[in-house]
Amino acid sequence: MERAALLHRPDSEYAYLFEKDVMHIRLRTKRSDVKEVKIIKGDPYLINEDKWYKESEKMTLVATTEDYDYYQIAVGAEFRRIQYAFDIVGADGEEVFYGDRGIFDLSESVIEKAENYFRMPFFQEVDRFKAPEWVKETVWYQIFPERFANGDTSNDPEGTLPWGSQLPGREDFFGGDLQGVIDHLDYLVDLGINGLYFCPIFKASSNHKYDTIDYFDIDPDFGDKETFKKLVEEAHKRGIKIMLDAVFNHTGYYAPQFQDVVKNGENSQYADWFHINSFPVEIGTNGNFEGAKTLSYDTFAFTPMMPKLNTANKEVQDYLLDIATYWVREFNIDAWRLDVANEVDHHFWKKFYDATTALDKDFYILGEIWHSSQSWLQGDEFHGVMNYAFTETATNFFVKDAISATKMASGLYEQLMLYRDQTNQVMFNCLDSHDTARLLHISGENKDIAKMALMFTFLQQGSPCIYYGTEIGMTGANDPDCRRCMVWEEENQDLTFLAFTKQLVALRKENQAILSYGNLTFETLNNEDKYVEFTRQTTDGKIKGFFNKGNQDQLVSSDVEILMSQNVEKTEAGYVISENGFIVSK
Repeated sequence: MERAALLHRPDSEYAYLFEKDVMHIRLRTKRSDVKEVKIIKGDPYLINEDKWYKESEKMTLVATTEDYDYYQIAVGAEFRRIQYAFDIVGADGEEVFYGDRGIFDLSESVIEKAENYFRMPFFQEVDRFKAPEWVKETVWYQIFPERFANGDTSNDPEGTLPWGSQLPGREDFFGGDLQGVIDHLDYLVDLGINGLYFCPIFKASSNHKYDTIDYFDIDPDFGDKETFKKLVEEAHKRGIKIMLDAVFNHTGYYAPQFQDVVKNGENSQYADWFHINSFPVEIGTNGNFEGAKTLSYDTFAFTPMMPKLNTANKEVQDYLLDIATYWVREFNIDAWRLDVANEVDHHFWKKFYDATTALDKDFYILGEIWHSSQSWLQGDEFHGVMNYAFTETATNFFVKDAISATKMASGLYEQLMLYRDQTNQVMFNCLDSHDTARLLHISGENKDIAKMALMFTFLQQGSPCIYYGTEIGMTGANDPDCRRCMVWEEENQDLTFLAFTKQLVALRKENQAILSYGNLTFETLNNEDKYVEFTRQTTDGKIKGFFNKGNQDQLVSSDVEILMSQNVEKTEAGYVISENGFIVSK
């Protein structure tokens, strides 16, 4: 047995309170190196009296990556505290005890000693990671407000171009606004959407609005607070939740606080609101866009128009927390998406969590983090992150042909094992966004590939998101091309893709419990033919997926009950799935 591969960490994603009186415990081993894993457990104060160490319970293999196997078990405890260790039997017959003091040969003298066990001292309900239930039932739709719909031409900025008259540039305005969203809420209801994620809507100088000038005001290009209040109310009437974008890592260059620093330098009352390295800070005096690395202040990336906020400053904290709670308290929004969340300190995000969830215990906090995010997902900062690791794994297999079937499955399992189960259930799964090329573009304009990738995403744990226009076959390369104007003329929409998307959303919502809670098991991973079969299953039911990415036809039994399919032909022998085809069945 490869002892060095054995891994368990107490009070982490390897050992956590899942429900009020139920704890999940995981163990990692080398792949195919272990025959059986059992847990030895009991009350820490009764080890000598009950001698519970003489009994054990088998754990279940729940995930397999290219290198590791993961075992898991759900356990309770009469007095809400537990001591535990692992009895591991290797494929070679070796049997070991793994506990808090390390790995030992299994013996009576080892297992009877209390100090050798991991411990959960008490099931602290206040520390349990709690995710809003409604997120599991949500299918999100991301809107880039400037490009969704122009519902009020009276607020069009100077130089507004006719809607969709050309491909967008970085400085173009087309007049999209909040009234345009209100006008099309019934369209979104018909699509099946029940969550809207908006890119920033606050006053800013750019078309993308990530360079905030005033966080307490709606950008006049988009409307006013009255219009936004109506939007929230009308959305809520239709069962649609609202998530806004909080840009708290940086402000815009023209924010009054930073302009005060430009004017008054080190004598500004806001000088410590930013990370100033030297004065003066005015663009052109101490650095410019071309020479951004020479700037005298820290920014988002090397963007002079986005000076970085000092969130360790108490005044900045109070200012941002006032903003965060204002829009929850006064406008009843349901969620914040946190831009560049990994570049803001943990200390501030804990305050943010406390402030927002105090107003609404079901409030959802989503961080924009593109890498492993365990330290933000402990239950006191974010509920989930934009799951770009999932995006990469799914698109690398289904869209780009860059990885094998086993590598794809391994990547999915690696992500699932990074986090608690309740975290995985509310992750934000998207295949494209305002920051990436559109799905159809990276699919080489092959709509069968795009549909396949969407279908696979909607069958996984987490809350899926559709980027505006994907449902009607919109395409576009990287920013700014991915921010084209929404196409509203039916004759220019792909109505077949729209019908597919409606069916996709309906399938997700009808089978939400299985797709939120069900275990993921891959029955077939055929690397040569790029073919996968998997099951999502709970005690109440299951959903099966058969996906053929290769050019070799695959045969599936005619006994399956098809819920959705693509590129499938029924024959006497069964269902034949051709290239870029799939079957989803009960």
